[in-house]
Amino acid sequence: MLKYISVGKILNFHGIKGEAKVGFTKNQEDFFCSLDEVYVKINHDYLPLSIESVRLHKNFALVKFEGINSINDLMEYKGAFLYVTEDIIRENLEEDEFLIDELVSLNVYDENNKKLGFVVGVSNNGASDLLSVKTNSKKIVLIPFVKAIVTDVSIKDKKIVINNIEGLIE
Repeated sequence: MLKYISVGKILNFHGIKGEAKVGFTKNQEDFFCSLDEVYVKINHDYLPLSIESVRLHKNFALVKFEGINSINDLMEYKGAFLYVTEDIIRENLEEDEFLIDELVSLNVYDENNKKLGFVVGVSNNGASDLLSVKTNSKKIVLIPFVKAIVTDVSIKDKKIVINNIEGLIE
């Protein structure tokens, strides 16, 4: 079964010729502009939309889809999320990049292989991603997902190793 991952949202129209104003994840301009096709979910079905052109404007993408040539054609998609299949995302991941859902539930260990807790979520504070870790004492702590602290991630072993600097986790 195909898994779809959201890569943007149609926020509004731009002009009168059916161009869409699309919001997308920060720092993903190159990836978004490389897409030829996205999917939109309508009534539990993912329908393909072929991308005719993409141009960046401020912090948004202005996207022209094939067959959508007016505001009226675009209005039914306003507010819709845009998706790609998981394999497209995986092809574009760098060696040290992961999908968020792969990190959730991984066990967190220190350098001495002592289990500290497990990941319950991932967020972003603007500077870096943050792992929300539920510790052995049931507290939730935030750990910056940066190389100086997160020294190893093994999806296969369901394990994250961190440099547990003083004060990070009790």
